[in-house]
Amino acid sequence: MSTHFFGEGNIGSSPDYREFPQDNDEPRRLLRLNVYFDNPVPAKDGGYEDRGGFWAPVELWHPDAEHWRTLYQKGMRVVVSGRQERDEWKDSEENPRVTYKINARSVGILPYRLEQVTLSAKPSGSEPEPPSES
Repeated sequence: MSTHFFGEGNIGSSPDYREFPQDNDEPRRLLRLNVYFDNPVPAKDGGYEDRGGFWAPVELWHPDAEHWRTLYQKGMRVVVSGRQERDEWKDSEENPRVTYKINARSVGILPYRLEQVTLSAKPSGSEPEPPSES
């Protein structure tokens, strides 16, 4: 069972990248992020306090996941859109455990604490150039 999810939070550790081979095909690529989704609530002193925040594993399956593992960094503020899924498993002592993970459709980087953004070159045959003003 899953439900739609949209949340904003901070990446808590370095991304984990994995590849899963497929028969005569490109491997499936997975990027896992550990994100703390906070819930800032105004406090009486004029600041904010976190109420009800939670950690969730975020899984992003995408052909570009290998490249993105160097893009996403610990401490980065992100917005995640996807599905929240219940994941049942057993710990090392065979006790049943439940985790709610996010199967991400997209993970956007928010501009907090960024000093610079560099875009890669456009691949040939992509969007047409806008007309130049003469």
